[in-house]
Amino acid sequence: MKPSEWTWNSASAGVDTDVVVVGGGMSGIAAALAARRSGCRVLLAERHGFLGGAATAGSVAQFVGWATRAGRRVVRGIAGEIADRLEAAGGAAGFDVFTMSTGHRMDRLQYDPEILKVVLDTMLLEAGVTVLFHCALADIAANDGRVSALRIATQKGALEIRGTVFIDASGDMALLDAAGARFLERQPEGLQPATMMFAMAPVDFAEIAALDDARRKAVIAKGLASGDLPRAALHYSRVPGSDIAWFNISRVNVDAADPFSMSAGEMEGRRQALRIAGFLRENLPGCARARLVQTAPQLGIRDTRRVAGDHVLSARELRAGQAFEDTICCGAYPIDIHHPDGGGLTIEEFGEDHFYRIPLRSLLPEGLVNVAAAGRGISAEADAFAALRVMPTAMATGQGAGTAAALAVGAGGSYRGIDVGDLQARLRDAGAFLGN
Repeated sequence: MKPSEWTWNSASAGVDTDVVVVGGGMSGIAAALAARRSGCRVLLAERHGFLGGAATAGSVAQFVGWATRAGRRVVRGIAGEIADRLEAAGGAAGFDVFTMSTGHRMDRLQYDPEILKVVLDTMLLEAGVTVLFHCALADIAANDGRVSALRIATQKGALEIRGTVFIDASGDMALLDAAGARFLERQPEGLQPATMMFAMAPVDFAEIAALDDARRKAVIAKGLASGDLPRAALHYSRVPGSDIAWFNISRVNVDAADPFSMSAGEMEGRRQALRIAGFLRENLPGCARARLVQTAPQLGIRDTRRVAGDHVLSARELRAGQAFEDTICCGAYPIDIHHPDGGGLTIEEFGEDHFYRIPLRSLLPEGLVNVAAAGRGISAEADAFAALRVMPTAMATGQGAGTAAALAVGAGGSYRGIDVGDLQARLRDAGAFLGN
């Protein structure tokens, strides 16, 4: 069904489709594209007025974690297509490697969040995915582990969306929570903190790049001592072809599942951004003429809920590169834990050409027949989650979930009723890397 064929029906105030995707972040986009390209009618519901999630609403401005340290690209398929389209549109300048303040090296794709919004719009429109912006999940209809419909709050009132299968790509796992899914216990030390990204311009990037390690550490130490820097980092990404830098420095302890916590956190994030920007202007070479020009539309959330699935992926399995009969994608990003106290982080790198696999079972919530998870809320231990949570890996899980959803539509609406070999063959045909 083409997007133009969807109209508001005041009598029924409802629509029917095959696959419903909740959340238009990077995992939801990959899921929607995969399901639609497999021949299903797909509706994607997003609370913002644009797509991209953390990539755009959070203005992260870089995708990290595509390849092993040896350079083998393990996140491919739809994620790679998005990267190619973004570069073709002038929104990215190719992959590079950068050194973190910890000394670790990471592969990344720096991008312009505004151009990414248009690229994502274009790709979903070309595919024929129906996108519904400015909506929030209000309620669900479910029985015996099957979700039959969602009630969505829109500007014009409640809208019922009826589907055969569903994908929760909301990040915070709002659909799974409403469906009564069980979630894994949180770490005793608490959730990983959020970040309010902020942009400064004009920035002299050559002057920043010329900083030696000793000077960089001295700036960080001064900021930590004064309280102007909440974490030991001067991390930024450059909007391609511009003098704009997006800084990833702020640190906000927040529970994104709690609206009161989120409301307070958004204000705290903006307060930190303004203070940090003033410090950088006075102390960081390259920023002397720069000023704060933008804060992200929302906090960038690292950590909320992780669903209890048919398989809980462990850090041990990631370290071992464990093979699974139902592998649907791979990742290579290290275990990267931002601690809620003290402003520090822990990074555990894997071997030079090491990658790990993610099984379909980690996308399937216990007790739910026709709902899958995609993105950072899949079933994984806390330490494993710290590696899986980045956006390239989230896109890979989204492609797996969307392709599985299309097969589940033809299997009586059951994800567990699909042929895993068929799923894997379709994913490989679509360019995904499954480790062999």
